[in-house]
Amino acid sequence: MQRLAAASIKLPLVGDDHPTTAVFAYDGSVPGPVLRLPQGQVFKARAENRLGEDTTVHWHGIRLPNAMDGVPGLTQPPIKPGASFGYEFTPPDAGTFLYHPHDDSLEQMGRGLAGALIIEEPEPPVVDRELLWVVQDWRLGRDAQIAAGFGNRMEAAMAGRVGNTVTINGQVPDATLVRAGERIRLRIVNAATARIMALSFAGHQPVVVALDGQPCDPHMPNGRLLLGPAMRADLVLDMDGEPGTTHPVTDDFYGARLAYTLVELAYDRAPRLPARPQAASLRLPPNPLPRPDLAGAEHHVMRLQGGMMGDMGMMGGMMGAGAVWAINGKSMTGDGEAGMPPLLTLRRGTSCVLTLKNDTAWWHPMHLHGHSFRVLTRNGVAVPHDIWGDTVLVEPRETVEVGFVADNPGDWLFHCHIMDHQMAGLMTVIRVT
Repeated sequence: MQRLAAASIKLPLVGDDHPTTAVFAYDGSVPGPVLRLPQGQVFKARAENRLGEDTTVHWHGIRLPNAMDGVPGLTQPPIKPGASFGYEFTPPDAGTFLYHPHDDSLEQMGRGLAGALIIEEPEPPVVDRELLWVVQDWRLGRDAQIAAGFGNRMEAAMAGRVGNTVTINGQVPDATLVRAGERIRLRIVNAATARIMALSFAGHQPVVVALDGQPCDPHMPNGRLLLGPAMRADLVLDMDGEPGTTHPVTDDFYGARLAYTLVELAYDRAPRLPARPQAASLRLPPNPLPRPDLAGAEHHVMRLQGGMMGDMGMMGGMMGAGAVWAINGKSMTGDGEAGMPPLLTLRRGTSCVLTLKNDTAWWHPMHLHGHSFRVLTRNGVAVPHDIWGDTVLVEPRETVEVGFVADNPGDWLFHCHIMDHQMAGLMTVIRVT
């Protein structure tokens, strides 16, 4: 039984030369402990709430029973301060996943509550070692404390609460030490509440082998690796640099003026490792995902609406109090509650194609609970490499089609994972009967 206690503590987030930062942490660490188990093994966790407010744990990307999904009111009662809740499920898929709260999720994640859940495949690729980068984004003042202002309506109508400090595994990164000639499996988890990343690996050619935990055709990114909040990527990196050199990993999603070095790959001066046989396959074993019958699928359109410069206007009075976003003209604000009416009802076993039309001027990483989907087309062009995910990044004015089999009964949230957007209305429910 895994214990996960959520509590407020202080940590040296930005180094020993600065004051400690008051954060929310699982089991005393930011990010929370890395949870690992073999594919197909039963997972049990007892979540303890030592915060001064309600919380839950959502197991992001796992195809699990609805009662274990961690949405307050909709799938479970919120965990009250001083109380606990037991989670138990058997992950069917290997891959890199995420756990985080789904109650007051904008502030609780923005204060540090998140961690990686790794389900290990029985036949992993042959590499020299594995690295995990859990990337989090913080808005800190000069005193190294987390700034107030969560839920700002203006930010909610735009790109969300993007911070001014980025950490990897709970620290402002300096360098990742590597050795010439080694092959690394790198798992990257974007655990930010709003920051989208576009990563470039100077002097290296990363190969993507899985996205959102689901294996894909091994391929190099088209220029940069795009990861929205809650998205994950598994890469294989051959360290082809020279001993003693350094190479930046750069994030320039928000343009050249705001580009920064996320971390440097720093080669030690040891001699290059011997060359490995090039025939070693990078393809991961497939997960037991049901593939949708596209010829016989139901088709449904979901229009993402609102926001600053959107077709519904920033204030969107017709959307209700606190709402600046909508899906098909309907807004659901907050994190989840009992009795949320479904926008779409599917019979179990139905193949479904969702057409996501982004009518807004902003990017949206759209996440479906309890299922994985295949990303089919972008603006009518087929997506290569057999890409699957639980979160798909939709550009402004873009149309994306995803297909899945509604094989998991229950009421499942479908929402933007820029948490400001979700809290301000960009959320709905898909019911599988």
